[in-house]
Amino acid sequence: MMPPEIQTRPYRTHISSSISAPTFSTFNGGFSPEPSPNRSSSSSSTNPRFALSSFLHNARIAVALVPCALFLLDLGGTPVALTVTLGLMISYILDSLSFRYASFFGVWFTLIAAQMTFFFSCDLMSLFNSVTIALAAMLLCAETNFMIGVWVSLQFKWIQIENPSIVLALERLLFACLPITSSALFTWATISAVGMVNASYYLMIFSCLFYWLFSIPRVSSYKSKLEVAYHGGEVPDENLILGPLENCVHTLYLLFCPLMFHIASHHSILFSSVSDMFLLFFVPFLFQLYASTRGALRWVSKNNNHLQSIRVVNGAVALVVVVICLEIRVVFHSFGRYIQVAPPMNYLLVTVAMLGGASAVGAYAVGMISDAFSSVAFTALTVLVSAAGAIVVGFPLMFLPLPLVSGFYLARFFTKKSLPSYFAFVLLASLMVMWFVLQNFWDLNIWLAGMSLKSFCKLIVADVILAMSVPGIALLPSKLRFLTELGVISHALLLCHIENRFFNYSNMYYFGDEDVMYPSYMVISTTFVGLALARKLVADQRIGQKALWILTCLYFSKLAMLFITSKSVLWVSAVLLLAVSPPLLLYKEKIKGASKMKAWQGYVHAGTVALSTWFCRETIFEVLQWWNGRSPSNGLLLGFCIVLTGVACIPIVALHFSHVQSAKRCLVLVVATGLLFILLQPPIPLSWAFGSDLIWAAHQSADDISIYGFIASKPTWPSWLLIAAVLLTLAAVTSIIPVKYIVELRVFYAIGVGLALGIYISAEYFLQATMLHALIVVTSVCTSVFVVFTHFPSAWSARLLPWVFALLVALFPVTYLLEGQVRAKDFFGDNILGDVGEEDNKLITLLAVEGSRTSLLGLYAAIFMLIALEIKFELASLIREKVQDRGVGTSHTRSGRSNSISSATFPPKMRLNQQRRASTVPTFTIKRLVAEGAWMPSVGNVATIMCFAICLILNVTLTGGSNRAIFFLAPILLLLNQDSDFVSGFKDRQRYFPVTVVVSGYLVLTAIYRIYEEVWHGNAGWGLEIGGPDWFFAVKNMALLILTFPSQILFNRFVWTFTKQTDSTPLLTMPLNLPSIIITDVIKVKILGLLGIIYSLTQYLISRQLHITGLKYI
Repeated sequence: MMPPEIQTRPYRTHISSSISAPTFSTFNGGFSPEPSPNRSSSSSSTNPRFALSSFLHNARIAVALVPCALFLLDLGGTPVALTVTLGLMISYILDSLSFRYASFFGVWFTLIAAQMTFFFSCDLMSLFNSVTIALAAMLLCAETNFMIGVWVSLQFKWIQIENPSIVLALERLLFACLPITSSALFTWATISAVGMVNASYYLMIFSCLFYWLFSIPRVSSYKSKLEVAYHGGEVPDENLILGPLENCVHTLYLLFCPLMFHIASHHSILFSSVSDMFLLFFVPFLFQLYASTRGALRWVSKNNNHLQSIRVVNGAVALVVVVICLEIRVVFHSFGRYIQVAPPMNYLLVTVAMLGGASAVGAYAVGMISDAFSSVAFTALTVLVSAAGAIVVGFPLMFLPLPLVSGFYLARFFTKKSLPSYFAFVLLASLMVMWFVLQNFWDLNIWLAGMSLKSFCKLIVADVILAMSVPGIALLPSKLRFLTELGVISHALLLCHIENRFFNYSNMYYFGDEDVMYPSYMVISTTFVGLALARKLVADQRIGQKALWILTCLYFSKLAMLFITSKSVLWVSAVLLLAVSPPLLLYKEKIKGASKMKAWQGYVHAGTVALSTWFCRETIFEVLQWWNGRSPSNGLLLGFCIVLTGVACIPIVALHFSHVQSAKRCLVLVVATGLLFILLQPPIPLSWAFGSDLIWAAHQSADDISIYGFIASKPTWPSWLLIAAVLLTLAAVTSIIPVKYIVELRVFYAIGVGLALGIYISAEYFLQATMLHALIVVTSVCTSVFVVFTHFPSAWSARLLPWVFALLVALFPVTYLLEGQVRAKDFFGDNILGDVGEEDNKLITLLAVEGSRTSLLGLYAAIFMLIALEIKFELASLIREKVQDRGVGTSHTRSGRSNSISSATFPPKMRLNQQRRASTVPTFTIKRLVAEGAWMPSVGNVATIMCFAICLILNVTLTGGSNRAIFFLAPILLLLNQDSDFVSGFKDRQRYFPVTVVVSGYLVLTAIYRIYEEVWHGNAGWGLEIGGPDWFFAVKNMALLILTFPSQILFNRFVWTFTKQTDSTPLLTMPLNLPSIIITDVIKVKILGLLGIIYSLTQYLISRQLHITGLKYI
């Protein structure tokens, strides 16, 4: 506990004025709350040691929980993933709308729903074949899910403001539970991937990892950070997250859980390997003793001398046991062939070498080498260990002084910090390594992974020498730092080359189903160890940021070997990472300041990304070939290369050129081009797709023909036209092509897009109707011109656009009727079907004409829908501008003085934007709309009605008149506008009336037609069987249909007038729909009955809400 005299004001972050919280002041060394005008009931005023801040341990928690969450999502499958995605989207929307309580509970309800879905979608009973283990696994998954919820809760700042004691408890709960939960779940995931053989060791490793992350004493994120040093240099216990109880439980778990797990899983063969049990206990015990140097055992004693004696005594015992077990389990079991001394001397010498080396390392690690005597003992022990190790591996006795001198220089380096001694050790150790390799491997005539064993020996020796040299080079003066950078980069390159050979040339190193020379965990281990050492060297200022950048890219590129089987994937990934990462890694200091990447640097980086993508073409080809099961097309390959280039350039634009609009627009065009190439796969010569020998050989293979046969492919050249049209549209939307300001360019743009789309549609869907191509192209050009000049109007738009629309309407029946005539003439005149009978000829012709006409109907429905949407959008924009201008005019006419003051205080940037807007406003203004643009609502209404009518025809043609289709087609009528020609009384408040009246009218008419069809056409189907004679069937269903009319009429009248009716009226008409639902034989009458009940309830609720709102207003 800190004495009161050094307690100071706690650090408090800035809180907005909308949040009420107490303030504190110091008085006589203590804290006293001062009253605040907006003082809340927050309990922080009662906790003087609490400080408002964000959660500081997110990275540590993410290491434990993010992989666990991914593993649970994989176990739960698609249902859990969908539940989590939907729930988090809702919570994010609520949070963006500032509903903090709703977003908080939304997250928790999402996790609860995901957990329930997980229980039903993941069958753990069949997975474990044990009810007890399955229940334990379910509890573990539920606890992990709860920990995720706790972690997310700590991200809500308002919780710590309103309930500071809760966040302290949640933080403590996370640190107390995660070492146990995460290690168990990590072990489960590892066992699922690699098997159960070494499961106990996996649990031991993960337990040690999470013990180090969470059980080492950490200061709480929410305890006040004092401005002066802690009393005596020691952190008070109350500022730590965990207490003695949690530390004791973690220690017991670390020591005994891996051992108990091994006993439980290997109880049948428990005594076949006693050394495993000793290792599983004493290795964590040694780790615990080392962690005590960082405060892990402060719950046992705070006396440093007492803790040191515990470390020495217990460490010595544990070290002896671990060394003996490693001799039995590893040295004599796996490396016995390299021991050149006969028993029993081999056991003695190996024990001396290993136990002496471990004792020397342990003594130096705990700081026991501090005086002359201990230095002499350390030197003698190092020399003895070197001699014993040399004798064990068969080093010649005449050269025995070589390892003795080497051990002496190594000990002298550690005791005297002599750098020449270390380089002497490196030189002598390198000679011994080369002798060992020559003695054991050089004479073997073996080819391994596509290389001779001698070549591998050279690479390994060079890598070992570099690894021994780098620590000494790193201690050189800072002027020679480039030597350290060169050494670590060379070592990383050699390591990547060796691992690439061992891992990727699978046909060379597999000796069986499970015997692999270089397993995946070795790649992962060397990767993360290399990254950790690189970050340590940067932190110690031994290497620079550029060297760290290269090392990071090289080490991360090794992980690509685990996912892609290409032999060149490592170097391809390294090149791509080196091209993509500079904006992220080399400009860290510049991103925060004003100076960022220059323009020429951006072009250079983008060009480098493109070149690296070209270098990746073969790997991309192999990945696509593996994914598709056959060679990808050239367009698909080129598309993926373009998309990869665009995505790789996102950091350049986002971090350094976010203020340059042209860079963003070009990036959008590049990515869109790649996506279009992927979707449409246009025909491309092989050289365009970055052809290489591998790609050329794959395309020339005869396997596709032998497997799939000859496939008659349709012409794909029209896809170029669609790509051009889409890219031109994107260029116009992003203002790369200034069609908004240049009328002539707008004309050429509209005609070009229309021609491209018209030719594409004609060539892709109407190949045999050549006479219709001209009409389709003209239709497409007219549509393009109409849409473009409606969105970007010119002086003559109001006069010519109605005629363009009239031409479109006239082309519709002409094209529709001409299609049937031309197709029939082609079939009968050219005798395409040959000897086929006349009836079959007519039938096939009719089917072809019907299919082509259906395509034409779909085309014109899309055209009229596009026109209606465009006009609706333009009218809404113009009305909005008119309202804004009217508001600005009203405010400007209130007072001349206020106008001058407002213009004087108007920000310069906003004045410039207003002037620019006034200079670039189109000629088609509000006044021109009133004078010459009254045609727009009428044209929009005609387009909407024609689109709706064509969709109804398509519904009858394609689905036979589906009952559900009307509910999807009726909303098209929301595009209707108020005009003076067709719908004079139609206002914005009646916009839903066409939808409801059309739904009701459609269902009534189709129901009447259904009754007529059943009775008068003599169709003795299910209707007559159930309904009885014809007249009874007709009268009954017509009567039931009439019973649904009151609700339909009342609701449609209410939607038109929005006047409140008597509350009892819709409720009284609602029971009339029940007989129609229960008794009728016609499904459309039943739908009308259900719709009537819904209409009545809706009308009642809306009327009641309007009444309540009116009363509140009064």
